[in-house]
Amino acid sequence: LLLLLPAALWGPRVSGALRGPRRRWPVPYRRFDFRPKTDPYCQARYTFCPTGSAIPVMKEEDVIEVYRLQAPVWEFKYGDLLGHLKIMHDAVGFKSSLTGKNYTMEWYELFQLGNCTFPHLRPGMDAPFWCNQGAACFYEGIDDAHWKANGTLVLVTTISGTMFNKMAQWVKYDNETGIYYETWTVQASPDKKSTVWFDSYECSKFILRTYQKLADLGAVFKKIQTNYTSIILFSGEPIYLGNETSIFGPQGNKTLAAAIRDFYNPFKPHQSVREFFVDIFKIIDRVILNQQFYLFYNLEYWFLPMKSPYLKIIYEEVPLPVGSKASFGV
Repeated sequence: LLLLLPAALWGPRVSGALRGPRRRWPVPYRRFDFRPKTDPYCQARYTFCPTGSAIPVMKEEDVIEVYRLQAPVWEFKYGDLLGHLKIMHDAVGFKSSLTGKNYTMEWYELFQLGNCTFPHLRPGMDAPFWCNQGAACFYEGIDDAHWKANGTLVLVTTISGTMFNKMAQWVKYDNETGIYYETWTVQASPDKKSTVWFDSYECSKFILRTYQKLADLGAVFKKIQTNYTSIILFSGEPIYLGNETSIFGPQGNKTLAAAIRDFYNPFKPHQSVREFFVDIFKIIDRVILNQQFYLFYNLEYWFLPMKSPYLKIIYEEVPLPVGSKASFGV
């Protein structure tokens, strides 16, 4: 079973071989040695990967069609609503020519997007508490209606059973070491050549990594346009603040700790219309008027000196890959 269950924030040890230098931009996404056990406080409104299954071992001579799947986020609940904002979810589909069976593989949040993006401020705890996990899910079948109704279901390449099995080994590695969801891309300006301070790590990035792995294994992709959603924050050069212990621990910076908790407070779940509008004004005050944002990335806190246009959702073309000697681990 590929389903890797969620975990408490504190626990995984950063692999020394995978740790990146502090001032390299973008800051490298950290991979970890293992997933710690789930924390019972973290609960999802919708169950993660309810029908998840093991990735099958394909026969070497099999010919497997690979499909690009894309639909608006929460399409099952809101239809095309978020599609109008180009907020899309990505997945990849497979069809075996020998068995005729279809499969879907995707990567998404275990506790929904809000919990991955902002923490809980729990009574009696100084540090913000994060329910942030992402994982791959593999299951039999492709829900044609879901992907076709408001999105995309299109053949992008064909691969052999041998290539599929090698991809499956890579998926296991990728899923066991890349465990935290990162919502934001942070860059210096809307210009395409501007510096990227932090890169996101979400569903579309998993699909892009999967396509690249298949290309590295020899897959030849069709020449079709492929676009993906990114949520971008615009900031001057980020300032490193520290980790949970250095900020919120016994010898921590109490002034900074209070500022971070105060920043995150308006992002808590809302219980009334009045509270919602009060908090919206607080968010505008902090992010736009005072040009402040506190980012939690790689289990560390950073200060972002925000600048116009502050936030933008883009639906940008990323071409399908060509093979290279570079690979993602396996």
